[in-house]
Amino acid sequence: MMESKLIVIAIGGNSLIEDPKNVTVKSQYEAADKTAKHIAKLVQAGNRVVIAHGNGPQVGYILRRAEIASTQLHTVPLDSCVADTQGAIGYQLQMALDNQMAMDGIKKNIATVVTQVEVKGDDPSFQKPTKPIGSFMTEEVAMEKRDKDGWNVVEDAGRGWRRVVASPKPVSIIELETIRCLLDNGVIVIAAGGGGIPVVKDENGILHGKEAVIDKDLAAAMLAKDLKADLFVISTAVPKVCINFGKPNEKKLDSITTEEAKKYMEEGHFAPGSMLPKIQAIVDFVDSTGNVGIVTDPEHLYEAVYGEQGTKIEG
Repeated sequence: MMESKLIVIAIGGNSLIEDPKNVTVKSQYEAADKTAKHIAKLVQAGNRVVIAHGNGPQVGYILRRAEIASTQLHTVPLDSCVADTQGAIGYQLQMALDNQMAMDGIKKNIATVVTQVEVKGDDPSFQKPTKPIGSFMTEEVAMEKRDKDGWNVVEDAGRGWRRVVASPKPVSIIELETIRCLLDNGVIVIAAGGGGIPVVKDENGILHGKEAVIDKDLAAAMLAKDLKADLFVISTAVPKVCINFGKPNEKKLDSITTEEAKKYMEEGHFAPGSMLPKIQAIVDFVDSTGNVGIVTDPEHLYEAVYGEQGTKIEG
């Protein structure tokens, strides 16, 4: 048995969509199953594990269904969409992990926590929403949604019109002590899915849902910090982080410091909406805790923690 660590792993919602032309629930489960096999190896090594996940494509599907059914059924607010995907994706990951651990002879309980994440009602993003969600629309439909439903809409680089929503910074995790209690009792926890359900507290401390999307990596980093995790791992589409990505002088990074990461960010090596928020989240975790962050893809999770795979970011 190797030394046990508390590892927070953030996996992307797109990692459950291997083929954009085949997005059935069955195909998403099969993708979750592949990732679960590698997470199970970390559990078998004696580690405690918390899993956060993205949900961008899945929320988009719910919104699209609601649009199609709008003449027959009620609309679905965005906070409820996040809650729906936390349950559905959590179920897929639970089943996949249960099945894999049964084959490996591991006896562990798994629980998905429907997680609310507090944001500030005066976060600047509410005044200037920029996060695109849902499907593309014609200008006519976009204007109708703006006038009828109060949507913020923008034209997206000649590809059509899209709804944009706020992406406020996470402030606190409402169910943190529940997650900690489960961990202390040996449970594998799936939490803060999709960045968490965005909620605000009013002057009386009462919670209210908000139409917003919290960055999954920032919320996962906050969870990792609050739990004092030994490792924060972001699982994405590439085995290692690169600079000069896609250019003849592309270079894969094995290990960098947070200072080097900040320098690369300033130089524009990481794309906004792609690798940049992941590096920002890892740097925040490492600077706050002094522990190690890793970026890699699902199939190299174990080797990134115990071997030479992945990109390690240290203080």
